[in-house]
Amino acid sequence: MTDTNGKQRPFLGYGLGLRRQHYEDVLDTKPEVDWFEILSENYMVDGGKPLYYLDRIREHYPMVMHGVSMSIGSTEPLNYEHLDRLKTLIERVEPAWFSDHLCWTGIDKLNMHDLLPLPYTEEALDYVAERIAKVQDYLGRQMLIENVSSYVSYNESQLTEWEFLREVAERADCLLLLDINNIYVSAYNHHFDPVEYLTAMPSERIYQIHLAGHTQEKDLIIDTHDHPIADPVYQLYAEAVRRFGRVSAMIERDDNIPPLVDLLSELDRVRQIGNNFSRDQVA
Repeated sequence: MTDTNGKQRPFLGYGLGLRRQHYEDVLDTKPEVDWFEILSENYMVDGGKPLYYLDRIREHYPMVMHGVSMSIGSTEPLNYEHLDRLKTLIERVEPAWFSDHLCWTGIDKLNMHDLLPLPYTEEALDYVAERIAKVQDYLGRQMLIENVSSYVSYNESQLTEWEFLREVAERADCLLLLDINNIYVSAYNHHFDPVEYLTAMPSERIYQIHLAGHTQEKDLIIDTHDHPIADPVYQLYAEAVRRFGRVSAMIERDDNIPPLVDLLSELDRVRQIGNNFSRDQVA
C-alpha cells in the first residue's frame, strides 16, 4: 500500500503500549514485540526514571509516540510550550511517527483528562484542519490523528463521524491512527454500522491501528482499556485488515495491567489475524 505521497506505507509489525509495570521485564526478557508505543506526556520531562528506561528500551525496539493532551479541537490557542516539549522528545526518540486525538480536552487552561468529541460541522472541520496543518508545519512532519470513542452527540452536527474524520485528513494532509475499539464502542453507543465507518476511510492514510478492551454496561460501552480485547473488536479488526492490508497494529492497556506474558499472548492473536488476512494483499 502506498501513501498520499506515493511512498510505500511503513509496516512496523505488531506492538504494545509501553507501560512502567513492564520496564524491567522488557529489558530482562527482550520479548517478541516488533515495536512499542509510548504516551508522549509521560516522557515530556527533564529527567528521571521514565527517560532512563525509555532510552534503554529504545536501544532495542522501534517506537512511535502517542499524545493525549494536544487538544487539537480546542477553541483556545495552540499550546506552543507543549509543542516545543513534544518536539524535544521527538528529537530524542526519533519515532517512526507521532499521533494525537481528534478531540478537545478542556477549557480555560483546565485539562479534564477526557477526550471529548467535536461537533461534526463544516465550521469545525475547517477549524481543526487548519490547526493540524499548523502543528505539522511547526514540527516539520506529518502527524497521525486518532478517532475517539464518544458517549454524546451534538444536535449541530451536519456530517457523520467518518465523513468528518476523512475530510479532516484530506484538508490537513495528515495521516490516520484508526482505533478499532473506539469505532466499535461508538457504533454501539450511537447505533451505526462500524463497517460503514471502515468503508469510508482513506486506506492510504491509515498508518496505525489501535486495539483495546472496553467495559460493557447495560446500554452503554465505555472505552476503559482495562480488559482484554473483545471478540467483536477482533472481528472488526479482521475486516479492517481485509480492506486496508497490512497496517502496524498494537494493543493499549492502561488499567488492570496484566503480566507482560499475558499481553504477549493477546498480541499473538492480533498478529495471526493481521498476517492471515493481509497475505493476499502483500503477495
